[in-house]
Amino acid sequence: MSVTIDVLVTGAAGKMGALSARTIAAQDDLRLAALVDPRKGDGGEVPWFKDVASALALTTPAAALEFSVPGAVYRNAAALLDAGVPTVVGATGLTDDQIADLSVRAETSGAGLVVVPNFALGAVLLMKFAAEAARYYEHAEIVETHEKAKIDAPSGTSLRTARLMAEAPGSALQAPPGADQPSRGLVAEGRVTIHSVRLPGAVAHQEVVFGGEDELLTLRHDSLSRRSFMPGVLLALRRVAGVHGAVTGLENLLDQ
Repeated sequence: MSVTIDVLVTGAAGKMGALSARTIAAQDDLRLAALVDPRKGDGGEVPWFKDVASALALTTPAAALEFSVPGAVYRNAAALLDAGVPTVVGATGLTDDQIADLSVRAETSGAGLVVVPNFALGAVLLMKFAAEAARYYEHAEIVETHEKAKIDAPSGTSLRTARLMAEAPGSALQAPPGADQPSRGLVAEGRVTIHSVRLPGAVAHQEVVFGGEDELLTLRHDSLSRRSFMPGVLLALRRVAGVHGAVTGLENLLDQ
């Protein structure tokens, strides 16, 4: 007998939150239990709340998807974990200290936490390939392009990619030259330069370029619409209850 997972979605009035809610509602094994957003919205038969506390007072979700604004993501995720709700965080804006604190809350409550910088399966694979290539190249740069309305720069995806590249076992990457020149971009992890582009017409695009002796290796992923993120959203929601403690990155769920 299949089990239906009741899901709470925060940031439900936003583009990603609204699309995720519609996608969840179309699944046989997932059910929208609550929609949360201080902005006015119409959830139809699904109850709509202005904050997480109000939603938890009247509903009992089995999983939560956090897609609120950067200023609210930590507060919302903390409240959900403290209530014992396995939580998938797709919103950006968490600091390393906040993620560490949320990890402790997840361990304490027994509710799994998955922080996902990018839900596109292709983007996750690009990160894995880039980490592998970092073992063989001393120099690499990232160019990430998003829609002009994206608040944060660099993107969470590019920062995660840079960290995986720098921390890869046997990584050969060295500090880039010209790191003190503002036009050269932001140096992440001391070894990978990131260039952020914000333009109308873009969705989510990332290119990692490795330079070697008389050669360039380019890895690129393009999300052509937000629908490309939905398979990853569904995967995370279906598996977050089985996570012990906290993990960062969808790649941690691919082989479960």
